[in-house]
Amino acid sequence: MTGMREKTQQERELIEIARGLVPVLKERAAQAERDGKVPVETVAELKASGLLRALQPKLFGGYEVDPRTFFEIQMTLAEGCMSTAWIYGVMGVHPWQLARYPIETQREVWGEDHNVLISSTYMPAAKVTPVEGGYRISGRWGFSSGSEHCSWCFLGGIIPPQDDYPAEHGTFLLPISDYRIEHNWDVLGLRGTGSHDIVVEDVFVPAHRVQRTNNWTLEATPGRLVHTNPIYAIPFAQIFARAVSTSAIGALQGAINEFCSNAAQHIGKHGAKTAEDPGAQNAVADAIITVDGLKLVLERNYGELLRLAAAGEYPDVETRLLYRFQSSYVTNICAEKVNELLRCMAASGLYDTNPVARIFRDLHQARGHIANNYMAYGRSYGAVQLGLPNPDPFV
Repeated sequence: MTGMREKTQQERELIEIARGLVPVLKERAAQAERDGKVPVETVAELKASGLLRALQPKLFGGYEVDPRTFFEIQMTLAEGCMSTAWIYGVMGVHPWQLARYPIETQREVWGEDHNVLISSTYMPAAKVTPVEGGYRISGRWGFSSGSEHCSWCFLGGIIPPQDDYPAEHGTFLLPISDYRIEHNWDVLGLRGTGSHDIVVEDVFVPAHRVQRTNNWTLEATPGRLVHTNPIYAIPFAQIFARAVSTSAIGALQGAINEFCSNAAQHIGKHGAKTAEDPGAQNAVADAIITVDGLKLVLERNYGELLRLAAAGEYPDVETRLLYRFQSSYVTNICAEKVNELLRCMAASGLYDTNPVARIFRDLHQARGHIANNYMAYGRSYGAVQLGLPNPDPFV
């Protein structure tokens, strides 16, 4: 993208590393889909390259990059394999959240190995019982992407009212010894993400490993007293929501790349090249400007969020809801555009071996994530525009 902010040399190098991985990710994409798991070799390369430490604090071997660089890395990886980019977004955003925890919690996770990975499932499924020094929790959570590659997990639950705090969503951090992974990920698309269930049976979680997820104050995010980079002051929902939508932009670009390559050489049953089909010409142009527009909105939104964070200000409710709606809209519009590309490839495009067909499945799976329910977030934003109170307690 031209006309954008100036990146640091380090940011440019990380993006180039991601670009260099695209060919091998394309080669492994079918295997990831078939195995229901991103190859171990791929995750090892993401670790060794430092890409998974993009948002990690410098104190623990990270780079503290601008979130826009993090999401550009994710989009780039998605051109090769959306499942890989999806788990990159999820596992790669967790160091940002851990950086807001007490420093003792961060040392517990990263003290011996800066490459330790954390999975998550934030659905508030925990049965929570306050006890001395913390909480006991039990429950079953779905959709823990990349969980087989991780040794810790963030789990959601409602923290009961306590002292001056109301009941609110909490994130409970557990080591793998405290939970089990139940393998049940058999779905339409994003099969390589291995988003299995997590099961916990009456485990103690000390208070320093529990965070009030959406509480922005320094009291609730004490890690920000150590890591003062403004990126850690952006509201949680504004960071995590994009982690599960932005890979769709790169995946659509990957579909465009594949479509253009195929259209130049494919000749249909009537003797005409796909490239000569006016419908195909319009579909690819429409997809290209969609990618461009989505990137521009992401760039603008994070520029404003960083400006506010640096000034110690919290975005107002209209801004938060607008940005949240725009994030949720991404997978929907990308799925619509890849649908048109696939239609223009006619019957020959429907073989499972066609990368565009896999991207079609992946994008339609992605729009099913609760954070990508654009109709719900559109209603919330619309309600506030019409003078009603914000109906969404998480934004």
